[in-house]
Amino acid sequence: MSKSTFQKITFHHVGIPITEKLPADTYNADLKMRATGYFESPYAIEWMEFDKDSLLPEIIRTQPHVGYVVEDLKKAIKGRKVILEPTSPCDGVTVAFVLEGRDLVEFLQFDKPEEEVWPHPNKFLLECL
Repeated sequence: MSKSTFQKITFHHVGIPITEKLPADTYNADLKMRATGYFESPYAIEWMEFDKDSLLPEIIRTQPHVGYVVEDLKKAIKGRKVILEPTSPCDGVTVAFVLEGRDLVEFLQFDKPEEEVWPHPNKFLLECL
């Protein structure tokens, strides 16, 4: 019998693919996509628009996903149905996508504090008037 190990996962964001045009300044040429919204509100929602010739798997371009931070990305994806192998969308973070049943999940591993990679001082802080 194999010994199972657990690691903590922490909610990071919800990613939602859309077809509307997003601002040009949110463009990532390597991924051929635009992403916005994550920094504009405390709710950690990312709106994503993909170029028609984006090489990302179709399921990532069409299905919403939930992102979780993990301590060890390789362990998190081991034995799972990997949709996107570990890749680095920017310096300081590595991500991978897996499919669990019909749930698309993105795992993120930060190589330095997230605040240095994607500063978001108001994440999860709701202003009440």
